[in-house]
Amino acid sequence: MVLQRQQKVPVWGTAQANAIVNVLFAGQSKSVKVNLDGNWRIDLDALRASAEPQMMTITSKWDNKMKEIKIKDVLVGEVWLCSGQSNMYRPFRMLMGEATDPAYEPAVAYLRNEAATANDPLFRQFKVGNSFSVLEEQTNGRGEWSKAIPVEVNEFSGTAYFFGKELRQKLNVPVAIISCNLGATRIEPWMPINAYEKNSSLKAYYDGEIAAYKENLSNWDEQKANTAYKQLLVEWEEKVKSAETKGEKAPDKPRKIESPARDKQVPGTLYNAMVHPLVPFAVKGAIWYQGESNTDNSANDYGLRLAALVEGWRAAWGQKQFFFFCSQLANYRSPNKEPVGDEDGWATISYQQSQILKLNNTGLAVLNDIGEASDIHPKNKMEVGKRLSLWALHQAYGQNIVYSGPLYKNAEVKGSKMVIHFDNAGSGLMVGKKQLLNPTVEVNEPLKRFQICGADQQWKWAEARIIDKNKVEVWHPRISQPIEVRYAWSSNPEGANLYNKEGLPASLFKTNNN
Repeated sequence: MVLQRQQKVPVWGTAQANAIVNVLFAGQSKSVKVNLDGNWRIDLDALRASAEPQMMTITSKWDNKMKEIKIKDVLVGEVWLCSGQSNMYRPFRMLMGEATDPAYEPAVAYLRNEAATANDPLFRQFKVGNSFSVLEEQTNGRGEWSKAIPVEVNEFSGTAYFFGKELRQKLNVPVAIISCNLGATRIEPWMPINAYEKNSSLKAYYDGEIAAYKENLSNWDEQKANTAYKQLLVEWEEKVKSAETKGEKAPDKPRKIESPARDKQVPGTLYNAMVHPLVPFAVKGAIWYQGESNTDNSANDYGLRLAALVEGWRAAWGQKQFFFFCSQLANYRSPNKEPVGDEDGWATISYQQSQILKLNNTGLAVLNDIGEASDIHPKNKMEVGKRLSLWALHQAYGQNIVYSGPLYKNAEVKGSKMVIHFDNAGSGLMVGKKQLLNPTVEVNEPLKRFQICGADQQWKWAEARIIDKNKVEVWHPRISQPIEVRYAWSSNPEGANLYNKEGLPASLFKTNNN
């Protein structure tokens, strides 16, 4: 186990009512009386980082009886919650398989070597077990600790591993990642129930979803479901035989029909069962990689829901600070040949994710240059973790570094052109090229993937050039009065090449924020 340094560390649990619980750790000894509900909590004073394994002893005394728990091999360092869907979940054992596109095999080779050579017992992961609870916040969860050593590292989240590895190298203290994630999940099940109470539209959505869930649950018949599934299997077996006879690919085996009680998309269900049992375990903050499953589910409301999730988690932990750094969606699918608008759900989610920066102590890792057109799970988790770590090193640890690529600030129309101003330009803007795992290099090429429209709202690919350290001029010869400019507005903005000189990519943006 690893405890968070430099802030109070809650230790809590259950015991016999009125018993006296004592916690002994790192020279501190604190006691408390268990309340009538059988709950207790002790807050240890802020701890110094320690790579020396220590023991925590917890004793409970009541009616001349004593129980004792000893937790061995406890370190003190940095602890981060790592949550989301499959691109946060994917462990090394899944990432080390062959790349969908052979061009990305160098990334696979890197991952295999990393897993084979990892040997850092001061870098640890707590993997939260999958669980569901629709209506009630749970206090007991399940999971297990492991170390970044051969074999054990195979279960480490790839994204979280490379984030944590950067912190280990830069901070030189023990690091723990709490891997709390589940594939193919939308944002709604990760939101606390009380987060839905903050907004009328969110409350209406929650009430409607819960009403539908209760109706589905009341109509659920296990026997009928099993019978229906057996029939699906019979039909599937016939299709398999037919495919084999014709020399065709066999269809996938149908999934078992699950009870509504195990519906992982119901609002609040994963927060209740997987996140809430972690509260109030002291953490520095959270990193988040999710959004793919919302590209065709309430994409326009994603920013509102992400902000509600962040504020809900912060309220639950009740810490003075709780950092939250979001991974923007990586490029995916075939690149579009013509400019697109609001119909692209992937671009909409990416834009909505960028709005999280309006909240304090948040960050955005831009990934529009490291994805794979044919794989929703890109192999290059190394760059994802590193870019998230830059935000953490700057915001959470105060390092004076360039931590972000160019971010849209504002725009002004000058005649027939629009001038875009950027924050986080670093040493200056540049036209760059990112090739697989290699560092971004400056190239002598025109800027690409800017689009512009006039009053007719007809998008056209635009001309663009860097005119200052933090400014880009955008125009089209047939548009005399530009209304809006967008950049990298696509599920796969192949060719997007605006970077800062530190090699970090610009986020997609639009000048009209309506």
